[in-house]
Amino acid sequence: MSNKPDLTVQQVSEFLREKPDFFADNPDILADITLPHHSGDAISLVERQVAVLRDRNMDMRHRLTKLLDNARENDKLFDKTRRLILMLLEGNSLPDIVSTICFSFDRDFNIPYTSVILFADPSKVPESSARIVSVNDARQSVSRLISNSRALCGDFPPNELTFLFQDKAKDIGSAAVVPLMHGNCFGLLAIGNSDPNHYRSSMGTLFLSYIGEVLNRVIPKHLTF
Repeated sequence: MSNKPDLTVQQVSEFLREKPDFFADNPDILADITLPHHSGDAISLVERQVAVLRDRNMDMRHRLTKLLDNARENDKLFDKTRRLILMLLEGNSLPDIVSTICFSFDRDFNIPYTSVILFADPSKVPESSARIVSVNDARQSVSRLISNSRALCGDFPPNELTFLFQDKAKDIGSAAVVPLMHGNCFGLLAIGNSDPNHYRSSMGTLFLSYIGEVLNRVIPKHLTF
Protein backbone atom coordinates (compact mmCIF):
# COMPACT_ATOMS: atom_id res chain seq x y z
CA MET A 1 0.00 0.00 0.00
CA SER A 2 1.29 3.49 -0.88
CA ASN A 3 2.22 5.81 1.98
CA LYS A 4 1.66 8.91 -0.15
CA PRO A 5 -1.06 11.20 1.26
CA ASP A 6 -4.23 11.63 -0.82
CA LEU A 7 -4.48 14.78 -2.87
CA THR A 8 -6.81 17.38 -1.47
CA VAL A 9 -9.59 18.99 -3.49
CA GLN A 10 -7.67 22.25 -3.33
CA GLN A 11 -4.53 20.67 -4.78
CA VAL A 12 -6.49 19.11 -7.63
CA SER A 13 -8.26 22.41 -8.29
CA GLU A 14 -5.00 24.34 -8.34
CA PHE A 15 -3.45 21.79 -10.67
CA LEU A 16 -6.35 22.05 -13.14
CA ARG A 17 -6.25 25.84 -13.05
CA GLU A 18 -2.54 25.73 -13.85
CA LYS A 19 -3.18 23.15 -16.63
CA PRO A 20 -6.32 24.40 -18.43
CA ASP A 21 -5.61 22.06 -21.36
CA PHE A 22 -5.23 18.97 -19.19
CA PHE A 23 -8.44 17.26 -20.35
CA ALA A 24 -7.87 18.29 -23.96
CA ASP A 25 -4.42 16.66 -23.81
CA ASN A 26 -5.74 13.59 -21.98
CA PRO A 27 -9.15 12.83 -23.56
CA ASP A 28 -9.21 9.23 -22.27
CA ILE A 29 -9.73 10.51 -18.75
CA LEU A 30 -12.93 12.27 -19.77
CA ALA A 31 -14.51 8.96 -20.72
CA ASP A 32 -13.89 7.60 -17.21
CA ILE A 33 -15.19 10.45 -15.06
CA THR A 34 -18.68 11.45 -14.05
CA LEU A 35 -19.46 15.05 -14.87
CA PRO A 36 -22.85 16.62 -14.04
CA HIS A 37 -24.23 18.62 -16.91
CA HIS A 38 -24.96 22.09 -15.49
CA SER A 39 -25.26 25.31 -17.38
CA GLY A 40 -22.39 27.73 -17.19
CA ASP A 41 -18.71 27.43 -17.88
CA ALA A 42 -18.63 23.64 -17.35
CA ILE A 43 -20.67 23.03 -20.49
CA SER A 44 -17.56 23.05 -22.70
CA LEU A 45 -16.06 20.25 -20.63
CA VAL A 46 -19.27 18.23 -20.88
CA GLU A 47 -19.29 18.71 -24.63
CA ARG A 48 -15.68 17.60 -24.77
CA GLN A 49 -16.54 14.43 -22.88
CA VAL A 50 -19.47 13.76 -25.19
CA ALA A 51 -17.21 14.27 -28.20
CA VAL A 52 -14.70 11.75 -26.83
CA LEU A 53 -17.45 9.17 -26.27
CA ARG A 54 -18.86 9.88 -29.72
CA ASP A 55 -15.45 9.29 -31.30
CA ARG A 56 -15.09 6.04 -29.41
CA ASN A 57 -18.53 4.99 -30.55
CA MET A 58 -17.65 5.74 -34.18
CA ASP A 59 -14.43 3.73 -33.85
CA MET A 60 -16.36 0.77 -32.46
CA ARG A 61 -18.90 1.07 -35.31
CA HIS A 62 -16.09 1.00 -37.86
CA ARG A 63 -14.56 -2.05 -36.23
CA LEU A 64 -17.91 -3.81 -36.16
CA THR A 65 -18.50 -2.99 -39.83
CA LYS A 66 -15.10 -4.43 -40.71
CA LEU A 67 -15.85 -7.59 -38.75
CA LEU A 68 -19.19 -8.00 -40.53
CA ASP A 69 -17.53 -7.45 -43.92
CA ASN A 70 -14.92 -10.10 -43.08
CA ALA A 71 -17.66 -12.48 -41.96
CA ARG A 72 -19.51 -12.03 -45.26
CA GLU A 73 -16.30 -12.64 -47.23
CA ASN A 74 -15.61 -15.77 -45.18
CA ASP A 75 -19.12 -17.03 -45.88
CA LYS A 76 -18.55 -16.57 -49.61
CA LEU A 77 -15.17 -18.30 -49.39
CA PHE A 78 -16.69 -21.20 -47.46
CA ASP A 79 -19.45 -21.63 -50.05
CA LYS A 80 -16.98 -21.63 -52.95
CA THR A 81 -14.71 -24.06 -51.12
CA ARG A 82 -17.63 -26.39 -50.36
CA ARG A 83 -18.64 -26.48 -54.03
CA LEU A 84 -15.05 -27.19 -55.07
CA ILE A 85 -14.64 -30.04 -52.60
CA LEU A 86 -17.89 -31.68 -53.70
CA MET A 87 -16.75 -31.52 -57.33
CA LEU A 88 -13.35 -32.98 -56.41
CA LEU A 89 -14.99 -35.86 -54.56
CA GLU A 90 -17.12 -36.58 -57.64
CA GLY A 91 -14.08 -36.64 -59.95
CA ASN A 92 -13.59 -40.09 -61.49
CA SER A 93 -10.18 -39.53 -63.02
CA LEU A 94 -7.01 -37.49 -62.64
CA PRO A 95 -7.91 -35.25 -65.61
CA ASP A 96 -11.29 -34.52 -63.98
CA ILE A 97 -9.68 -33.57 -60.68
CA VAL A 98 -6.98 -31.33 -62.16
CA SER A 99 -9.43 -29.64 -64.53
CA THR A 100 -11.82 -28.99 -61.63
CA ILE A 101 -9.07 -27.32 -59.59
CA CYS A 102 -7.92 -25.09 -62.44
CA PHE A 103 -11.45 -24.16 -63.51
CA SER A 104 -12.66 -23.37 -59.98
CA PHE A 105 -9.57 -21.35 -59.07
CA ASP A 106 -9.92 -19.33 -62.26
CA ARG A 107 -13.70 -18.76 -62.31
CA ASP A 108 -14.79 -18.89 -58.66
CA PHE A 109 -11.72 -17.65 -56.81
CA ASN A 110 -10.33 -15.28 -59.49
CA ILE A 111 -6.85 -16.78 -59.19
CA PRO A 112 -5.00 -15.84 -62.40
CA TYR A 113 -2.21 -18.43 -62.21
CA THR A 114 -2.63 -22.02 -61.05
CA SER A 115 -0.11 -24.81 -61.41
CA VAL A 116 -0.50 -28.48 -60.45
CA ILE A 117 2.78 -30.40 -60.53
CA LEU A 118 2.95 -34.14 -59.87
CA PHE A 119 6.07 -36.22 -59.29
CA ALA A 120 5.62 -39.42 -61.26
CA ASP A 121 6.54 -41.40 -64.37
CA PRO A 122 4.71 -39.70 -67.29
CA SER A 123 4.12 -43.08 -68.95
CA LYS A 124 2.14 -44.25 -65.91
CA VAL A 125 -0.03 -41.17 -65.38
CA PRO A 126 -3.18 -40.29 -67.37
CA GLU A 127 -2.71 -37.18 -69.48
CA SER A 128 -4.09 -34.04 -67.84
CA SER A 129 -3.34 -30.35 -67.42
CA ALA A 130 -1.04 -31.24 -64.52
CA ARG A 131 2.67 -31.11 -65.24
CA ILE A 132 4.45 -34.39 -64.60
CA VAL A 133 8.10 -34.27 -63.50
CA SER A 134 10.43 -36.64 -61.72
CA VAL A 135 11.01 -36.21 -58.02
CA ASN A 136 14.75 -35.88 -58.74
CA ASP A 137 14.12 -32.88 -61.00
CA ALA A 138 11.95 -31.37 -58.28
CA ARG A 139 14.65 -31.84 -55.65
CA GLN A 140 17.17 -30.04 -57.83
CA SER A 141 14.93 -27.00 -58.36
CA VAL A 142 12.59 -26.75 -55.37
CA SER A 143 14.02 -28.93 -52.62
CA ARG A 144 13.02 -26.27 -50.07
CA LEU A 145 9.38 -26.56 -51.08
CA ILE A 146 9.06 -30.33 -51.18
CA SER A 147 10.90 -30.80 -47.88
CA ASN A 148 8.38 -28.55 -46.19
CA SER A 149 5.00 -29.92 -45.08
CA ARG A 150 3.15 -26.61 -44.86
CA ALA A 151 1.99 -23.95 -47.29
CA LEU A 152 4.31 -21.04 -48.05
CA CYS A 153 3.34 -17.55 -49.24
CA GLY A 154 5.23 -14.50 -50.45
CA ASP A 155 7.92 -13.88 -53.01
CA PHE A 156 9.96 -16.77 -54.36
CA PRO A 157 13.39 -16.82 -56.04
CA PRO A 158 13.41 -16.90 -59.86
CA ASN A 159 14.48 -20.55 -60.11
CA GLU A 160 11.52 -21.67 -57.98
CA LEU A 161 9.05 -19.51 -59.90
CA THR A 162 10.34 -20.91 -63.19
CA PHE A 163 9.86 -24.45 -61.96
CA LEU A 164 6.37 -23.67 -60.65
CA PHE A 165 5.00 -21.54 -63.49
CA GLN A 166 7.41 -22.07 -66.40
CA ASP A 167 6.93 -19.37 -69.08
CA LYS A 168 4.51 -17.45 -66.81
CA ALA A 169 7.17 -17.00 -64.11
CA LYS A 170 8.05 -13.48 -65.28
CA ASP A 171 4.45 -12.41 -64.63
CA ILE A 172 4.34 -13.65 -61.03
CA GLY A 173 4.80 -11.00 -58.32
CA SER A 174 3.86 -13.24 -55.40
CA ALA A 175 2.74 -16.83 -54.94
CA ALA A 176 1.45 -19.44 -52.52
CA VAL A 177 2.52 -23.08 -52.64
CA VAL A 178 1.29 -26.13 -50.74
CA PRO A 179 3.08 -29.51 -50.91
CA LEU A 180 0.87 -32.50 -51.72
CA MET A 181 1.62 -35.32 -49.30
CA HIS A 182 0.87 -39.04 -49.26
CA GLY A 183 3.56 -40.40 -47.00
CA ASN A 184 6.09 -38.44 -49.04
CA CYS A 185 5.61 -35.34 -51.16
CA PHE A 186 4.06 -36.38 -54.49
CA GLY A 187 3.45 -32.93 -55.95
CA LEU A 188 2.86 -29.21 -55.53
CA LEU A 189 -0.16 -26.97 -55.85
CA ALA A 190 0.88 -23.39 -56.65
CA ILE A 191 -1.13 -20.22 -57.21
CA GLY A 192 0.25 -16.87 -58.32
CA ASN A 193 -0.62 -13.22 -58.75
CA SER A 194 1.08 -10.35 -60.55
CA ASP A 195 0.76 -8.16 -57.44
CA PRO A 196 3.89 -8.55 -55.26
CA ASN A 197 1.79 -7.89 -52.14
CA HIS A 198 -1.13 -10.18 -52.94
CA TYR A 199 0.35 -13.25 -51.26
CA ARG A 200 2.33 -12.17 -48.21
CA SER A 201 4.41 -14.36 -45.92
CA SER A 202 2.28 -13.21 -42.97
CA MET A 203 -1.07 -14.15 -44.50
CA GLY A 204 -3.10 -17.17 -43.42
CA THR A 205 -2.96 -20.33 -45.53
CA LEU A 206 -5.98 -22.17 -44.10
CA PHE A 207 -7.91 -22.21 -47.39
CA LEU A 208 -5.02 -23.44 -49.54
CA SER A 209 -3.92 -26.00 -46.93
CA TYR A 210 -7.47 -27.33 -46.72
CA ILE A 211 -7.71 -27.77 -50.48
CA GLY A 212 -4.31 -29.45 -50.38
CA GLU A 213 -5.54 -31.95 -47.78
CA VAL A 214 -8.48 -32.85 -50.02
CA LEU A 215 -6.14 -33.40 -52.97
CA ASN A 216 -3.93 -35.56 -50.75
CA ARG A 217 -6.87 -37.95 -50.53
CA VAL A 218 -8.29 -37.90 -54.05
CA ILE A 219 -5.19 -37.79 -56.28
CA PRO A 220 -2.95 -40.64 -54.99
CA LYS A 221 -5.38 -43.38 -56.09
CA HIS A 222 -4.82 -42.23 -59.69
CA LEU A 223 -1.02 -42.37 -59.41
CA THR A 224 1.44 -45.26 -59.42
CA PHE A 225 4.10 -44.84 -56.74
